[in-house]
Amino acid sequence: MFSTLYARIKEWERSWKSAFGTDISTPEGRRAARRHNNLVDHAFVRRVLPNRYQLSDEAWRSNQPDPVHFPVLQKIGIKSVINLRGPDRFSYYLFEKEACADYGMTLHDYELFARVLGSPQDYLDLLDLLERAEKPMLIHCKSGADRTGIAAALYLLDQKGADIDAARAQLSLKYAHQRWSKAGILDHLLDSYAAHCDTDPIPVRDWLAHHYDPEAVTASFHAKRSKG
Repeated sequence: MFSTLYARIKEWERSWKSAFGTDISTPEGRRAARRHNNLVDHAFVRRVLPNRYQLSDEAWRSNQPDPVHFPVLQKIGIKSVINLRGPDRFSYYLFEKEACADYGMTLHDYELFARVLGSPQDYLDLLDLLERAEKPMLIHCKSGADRTGIAAALYLLDQKGADIDAARAQLSLKYAHQRWSKAGILDHLLDSYAAHCDTDPIPVRDWLAHHYDPEAVTASFHAKRSKG
């Protein structure tokens, strides 16, 4: 009974979330999209707490930028925005795409997941994008914690010569990342690279291309997590 009721509530919730917020071409549509952005995507929190930090002289990280953030992004010189949520038809993406165009920033859409590891090519392609994007650049996901954290870690390892401890620090409570959650699989990814480097120190690109096995890393993460 309770499982059926819960399923119906979740179905109603999904239907409600997708029923509006897909049009910003009219005043009425923009108002609805802003409500969607605040209620469904929690923009009202990010508007006050952008979770924005500088990674290097050419890169920043943050949560989903709101249009009110773009004057600041322009002031610090952002030329490219790397959206790790991927393209979408809903409010947050429509407002971001519009703001990037208004402020002359190039928007790059690249979808990652917080609780599921990408393939070797997924991460290699991400590193290629982070290398070729016009700088300075902003890297973001929704909260700026998990997907942004692993992208920032890989960027620092690959393009800034950072050590593994500096990379691991990009996945921390400072950025609202919770290592003990399912998103801890991203920490385990870095731990797996570090373990390989203990006996065979190699660049992260080489490890991703020739040694990284997402199925094996996932299995070892779940085995470790099941032990508490």
